[in-house]
Amino acid sequence: MQPGMTESFPITIYHNPKCGTSRNALAMIAAAGYAPTVVEYVRAGWTRPQLDMILADMGAAPREIMRTKGTPAEELGLTDPAASDEVILAAMLEHPILVNRPIVVTPKGTKLCRPSEVVLDLLEHRPESFTKEDGEVVKL
Repeated sequence: MQPGMTESFPITIYHNPKCGTSRNALAMIAAAGYAPTVVEYVRAGWTRPQLDMILADMGAAPREIMRTKGTPAEELGLTDPAASDEVILAAMLEHPILVNRPIVVTPKGTKLCRPSEVVLDLLEHRPESFTKEDGEVVKL
């Protein structure tokens, strides 16, 4: 890591270590020389102010960051188009896994980084090269 890089360009990644996309995004950030703040949100949970800030920064609605695969979204009725933002947000607070990952916050913006290469748009410095866990070489 270059001295002062992380202090002058703070990065937070809302991370799920069980997710390959999230692990790849975190590894790309590290390969670029940053030491981000890592929030394992499934364990830590969410607060309403956190979710409100992330959504406002992204200009997104709760449904746009909701994960349905491997979550209770369908059984909770959240995939129904009639489910309101308030209902979805309340469910995300109760079941943190409902928030898709990884979400990365930098001075350049806040994004859901799927695919993981989206994180590169949020960095001041990019890694010289990067190979994902599955062997895919990322074009930088």
